[in-house]
Amino acid sequence: MPCYEFEGLVPVVDPTAYVHPTAVLIGDVVVGPGVYVGPLASMRGDYGRLILEEGSNLQDGCIMHGYCDMDTVVERDGHIGHGAILHGCVIKRNALVGMNAVVMDGAVIGEESIVAAMSFVKAGFQGEPRQLLAGSPAKMRREVTDEDLYWKGLNTQEYQALAQRSAASMNEVQPLMQVEANRPRLRGVTDVQPKM
Repeated sequence: MPCYEFEGLVPVVDPTAYVHPTAVLIGDVVVGPGVYVGPLASMRGDYGRLILEEGSNLQDGCIMHGYCDMDTVVERDGHIGHGAILHGCVIKRNALVGMNAVVMDGAVIGEESIVAAMSFVKAGFQGEPRQLLAGSPAKMRREVTDEDLYWKGLNTQEYQALAQRSAASMNEVQPLMQVEANRPRLRGVTDVQPKM
């Protein structure tokens, strides 16, 4: 993976994490145990510290950046959907930020909350636990249900398993010229049980 020291700070990646080779890590970045960082994700720790805590994920094309003297944090089991942007914010434990959502400086997304896809969370927003936030600007629409958390938990655990699967099997190769006979299918993750 492209990994760069910046002003003496070298990114830290736990050996049990998986960071895709096309993701970019710069400077003050800390990737914790069992974390998955997807293709083309950018973690630019050239202002504040960027932290992905245990079991969290930062999916394809996400951007994480900070502001001076601020940590940008995704707490344990946080789930950041494809293309989301996190800037100087805190995503609390077991929260989900949907695809292409933006969370701005000083915002805090509460524990077990969900930010809907394409939502914009304004700077300084202070969320509470179990809020479903949606819109631009994002507003609380309802409380997150146990069923919502069940499905969120399944998906997060699939990404935790994907970190292990990717570390064990992903290799750069040349593409085939045609589909081989009896091409196998990827196995599904069927033994995942959500944490409640």
